[in-house]
Amino acid sequence: MHGPASPGWLLVALCAATGAYCLLRMRSTVEEQRRAAGGEALMGFGMAAMAVPAAVVSPPSWAWPVYAAVFGTAALRALWAARTSAHHLHHLVGASAMVYMAVVMAAAPGHHAGHGTTSGVPLVTGALLLYFMGYVLLSGVRLIPVAAGGGAVGWTDRPELARACRLSMGIAMVAMLITL
Repeated sequence: MHGPASPGWLLVALCAATGAYCLLRMRSTVEEQRRAAGGEALMGFGMAAMAVPAAVVSPPSWAWPVYAAVFGTAALRALWAARTSAHHLHHLVGASAMVYMAVVMAAAPGHHAGHGTTSGVPLVTGALLLYFMGYVLLSGVRLIPVAAGGGAVGWTDRPELARACRLSMGIAMVAMLITL
């Protein structure tokens, strides 16, 4: 994405760490959690790859269509899965946002922030920003502890950690859309 290198690398680290934890969550005993964790791991690692600062490593021209195809496939899978769980609608919006960003980056590979021009369709970018800002706020509220739970729970089955990962990916998505 466009923008300074230091925050870009922090965004890469955040998304990669989130993707790695989602891979661990795929070992859960709950089948639905394993499936959701797989999609979230793909998003985390894909966001990490897209967030690499362009000033440091400029991706080849074929990378953006590949990102668009991978996340387009993920969006179709999320659409199919949304028949049984509304949670997958968020995955659909996230994967669609990744497709949108990949298409914008493919169309304007030489654009850098601060040059007086914008990338993308402002209405679409704005709508995605509003959605993800709302999602971040709602996810943050859901992290507020209600009551202490009992029992020993493994790292892969901790719902508060899964929520924290979703929150961090939502924050990263807002950052990526702002720097688009």
